Amino acid sequence: MRALTWQGTQKVSVETVPDPEIVNPRDAIIRVTATAICGSDLHLYDGVIPAMRPGDILGHEFMGEVVETGTDSTLQMGQRVVVPFTISCGGCFHCRITQFSACENSNPVEKQDMSEKLYGHPMAGIFGYSHMTGGYSGGQAEYVRVPFSDVGPIVVPDHLDDEKVLFLSDILPTGWMAAENAEIQPDDTVAVWGCGPVGLFAIQSAIAMGAARVIAIDHYPHRLELAKQLGAETINFRLTDVREALMEMSGGIGVDAVIDAVGMESHGFAVDNVIDIAKQKVGIGADRASALKQAILAVRFGGRVSVPGVYGGMTDKFPLGAVMEKGLQLRTGQTHVQRYMADLLAKIEGGEIDTTFLISHRLPLEEAADGYKCFKEAQDSWTKVVLKPGMAAGTA
Repeated sequence: MRALTWQGTQKVSVETVPDPEIVNPRDAIIRVTATAICGSDLHLYDGVIPAMRPGDILGHEFMGEVVETGTDSTLQMGQRVVVPFTISCGGCFHCRITQFSACENSNPVEKQDMSEKLYGHPMAGIFGYSHMTGGYSGGQAEYVRVPFSDVGPIVVPDHLDDEKVLFLSDILPTGWMAAENAEIQPDDTVAVWGCGPVGLFAIQSAIAMGAARVIAIDHYPHRLELAKQLGAETINFRLTDVREALMEMSGGIGVDAVIDAVGMESHGFAVDNVIDIAKQKVGIGADRASALKQAILAVRFGGRVSVPGVYGGMTDKFPLGAVMEKGLQLRTGQTHVQRYMADLLAKIEGGEIDTTFLISHRLPLEEAADGYKCFKEAQDSWTKVVLKPGMAAGTA
C-alpha cells in the first residue's frame, strides 16, 4: 500500500510499504477514506518530538471503512468508522474511569522506558506519533491496523459525509475538552491563544458552553477572521500588547479563564521565546512555552488555565510563582477522545456544530508532502489539510 512516511526533520514522503495485518483478535483493518494533517504532526515534522525513526507512518486523525476484523472485534465489515487518536484497552483502571488517554495497556512494554523516565509513568499508545507512544503506524495511508477496535472506533451514519465527522478523531474533542477544562461559567470572559484548528474548536466550544465573551489571540489575519466568524473578539499579538489589551477588556481584573492552544512551538519575538527558539534548535531545550507564560500572567486571581497545546519536555522560566500566588487552577492532558465522541457526533448530526468551516485544502495522499510543507509555511491560508487516499492527482 501507499503511506506517508517520516524520513527526517522536515522530510516526509509517500512510499510503498507492506499492508497491515491482523495481529490480535481485537484488531481491525480500516481502508482509510479521509485523514488530516494535525498541528501536532508539525512537531514531528520539525523534529522536536523524540523517538521517531525513518519510515514511520504518520497520521493520527483518520476514518474509513472496515475491511477486515479479528475474531474479538465488535466491528463489522463495511461499517464506516472514525478512529480516536488515543489507543485504549477499555479495561484498565484509567479506561474504566473514562481517562482513556492514560490507558495502561496500549503502549507495549518495550516502548515505555523513555516516557516513564520523563513523566514518571509510561504514556498510552497513539497512532503515528513516535515510538515513545508505542510506535504504531498512523492513518495517513491507504490502510491502517486499529488495535482494541472493540473500544475506540465509533460507527458513523452513511448520511454524514467524511468531512463532517473526520475531526471526531482528535481536534473537535480536544477543543471541547479544552473548554470543559476551563470550567466556563455563563458570565465568563475566556481568552484563547492560537487560532489553529484546536484553538478554533476551543473557541466554538467555549461559546457553546455559554461564555459571555471569547477573545482569540493569533497573528494570522485569516485565522483571526475565522475566529471572528465564530463570534470571538480578536487580538493580533504582532500589533497589540496582549496582556494590556486583556486587562483593559476585563476591566482591569484579568480574564476568567485562558486556553493555550499553541503548545511547544510558540511564535513571536518576545525575548523569552527567541531564547527558547535558539535552545530548541541546538537541542538543549524542548518546549517554547511563551504563549502559556502569557496566559498565566493574563488570567485573573483564582482563574482557570486550560492547556490542550502539546508539550513534550521541559521549559525554562516557568512562572510557577504566579500559579501559586494567584491561586490558579491548571488542567491539561491528552484528550480522552472516546469520552466525547458519541455526544459530539449527536451535536454534528443535529446541526449544532459545524466542523467543516476550517478545511482549506483537500489533497490526494500522494501530495501529502506538499501538504505538510504548505501547512507549516503558509499557516494563514492553509488552515486545515484533509488527505484523501482515493482522490486522483490533480483534482484538488
